[in-house]
Amino acid sequence: MLTVQELMKEIEEKGGLTPAKKIRETAERFPEMVAMREKNFGIWEETTYSQYWEQAQWVGCALDYYGIDRQDSVAIHSENRPEWFIADVGIQAIGAISVGLYPTNPPPEVEYLIGHSESKILFAEDQEQVDKALEVIDQLPDLKKIIYFEPRGLTTYDSPLLMTWEEFLEIGKEEFEKNPNLVKDKLELIEPEEVAIMVYTSGTTGPPKGSMITHANLAWVGTNIMNFNIMKNVNTEQQEFVSFLPLCHIFGRLIDLILGSHLLATINMAESIDTVQDDLMEIQPTFFAAVPRILEKMHAAVLVKMKDASLLKRILFGMSLKLGTYAAERKLEKGFQDPLAKLIDFITWNVSFRSITKKLGISKVDVAASGAAPIAPEVLKFFMALGVPIFEGYGMTENTGYATGNDYDNIQLGTVGVPNKECELKLADDGEILIRHGGVFKGYFKNEEATRETIDEDGWLHTGDVGEMHGKFIKIVDRKKDIIITSGGKNISPSEIENALKVSPFIKDAIVIGDQRKFLSALIAIEFDTVSNWALRKGITHTTYRDLSEKEQVRELVGKEVIRANEHTALEIRKFEMIPKELDHEEGELTATQKIKRNVLEEQFSELIESMYK
Repeated sequence: MLTVQELMKEIEEKGGLTPAKKIRETAERFPEMVAMREKNFGIWEETTYSQYWEQAQWVGCALDYYGIDRQDSVAIHSENRPEWFIADVGIQAIGAISVGLYPTNPPPEVEYLIGHSESKILFAEDQEQVDKALEVIDQLPDLKKIIYFEPRGLTTYDSPLLMTWEEFLEIGKEEFEKNPNLVKDKLELIEPEEVAIMVYTSGTTGPPKGSMITHANLAWVGTNIMNFNIMKNVNTEQQEFVSFLPLCHIFGRLIDLILGSHLLATINMAESIDTVQDDLMEIQPTFFAAVPRILEKMHAAVLVKMKDASLLKRILFGMSLKLGTYAAERKLEKGFQDPLAKLIDFITWNVSFRSITKKLGISKVDVAASGAAPIAPEVLKFFMALGVPIFEGYGMTENTGYATGNDYDNIQLGTVGVPNKECELKLADDGEILIRHGGVFKGYFKNEEATRETIDEDGWLHTGDVGEMHGKFIKIVDRKKDIIITSGGKNISPSEIENALKVSPFIKDAIVIGDQRKFLSALIAIEFDTVSNWALRKGITHTTYRDLSEKEQVRELVGKEVIRANEHTALEIRKFEMIPKELDHEEGELTATQKIKRNVLEEQFSELIESMYK
């Protein structure tokens, strides 16, 4: 077994590999190493790297049997599970294009994504996803087969398109026995500029666009993320990940597939998105990457839990948090090796934070990262105070998920760190961030106009994000299209205010209004669980989300949180209204990655908005 430092040295000397080549290499060098674990009926079942690569080859052989050629598209519609990884690697290994769908995609989106990507085969998780595909099958004439992982509820279906995962693998195994070198040979024939994966963007303003990520992009990111300075702190020999970030999103692919394969990690599958906290607590991963929403929920959970704790625990936590925050500020100013900060960490860890981080599932974490959306600096400082620094990075689908990051040697909260040493970054005249590096994508599938607008003739990726340079650090101001211009002509970043609001354990989402208006207002969605818990302690009875959000006491509670947020920003929310329902992806209010669709909400709640300006 190699240490992480030895792996980093190897990659520095030889360069990174595509995930398929890395899985093959690991299977040959360390065949019995555990690649994945999945819990079935309460028992963790293991897949070794040799089994992983063997089954990926069977997938490749079966796809070849069904006529899948290089650069043909194959779709995967499933939650994270070993079959997702195996199918993904098998697709890529024969030079086909892997296309991921979100489990929450409803039938119309399934039709669009499979149809637009021209996918010829679909891997579907279970009856729910099979039903979605069959509902729109008449509009998908190119779809040849649907292979499903879970047979429950599907045994009576008689569609000739359907096949079980086991039947599919058996065909692949038979083809592999006839030609054991088929996949290996196809893997070696792949050109670096051929497309490996197609990642569809969430589509906050229009239909999703298919970003074409090449094999060269994947190898570049594998090399450069392993050379990232936060990796120097990885001490555990066998890295343990918990896989819960959607694999069809570039962040999930970046962490679990690209980084995971280069770290020779064991990927433990979360049982479901609802059990992530329990899964983290059981596994205690050594590497942890999350989107801000997960970290905000953890932050809120600790604060709410402490309100119900005994007096002694509350006192110890309060003292530890105050000391930990002071230690965090010293680290930011003097560096992570500051002796006093390390002493404080030792004391607070043993007094209070060891048990708290264990319950959060992050007590053994060597490295933690946040990405995919902005996060409030206060939340990051909170985790640093707990002794688990979380480093914010910046990337997007169109640059294979990685461009900049904070690390132990370079950190400034409120920024997304410094550019990777192989990344060129500059600001356009209007402040838009432009990026050029080996991870910049090939373009949008069947959309040359959008590609030309995104990648200029000099190879610069126009990110659509407005930024500011703070010395060598880059700060994301907001999406260019989301910048608010008030009636007085002032440019305002709504996300900064929204993130300040979401620091509250009682606020789940917020949308700031103010474009061409005299003052700023906000629509606010409560965090139902924490507000419900607060209400029960106060003796406030309630039934539904709407009922709770309309309580006058809840409005007063949220009002205090708005005042707090106003004190932490240079701008003021003068009025707010409560969003009367939980926002939902299937109703078009959120993207598949749980980002608010501003234009949809502004239209849906237009009367509520106008009431604040009367």
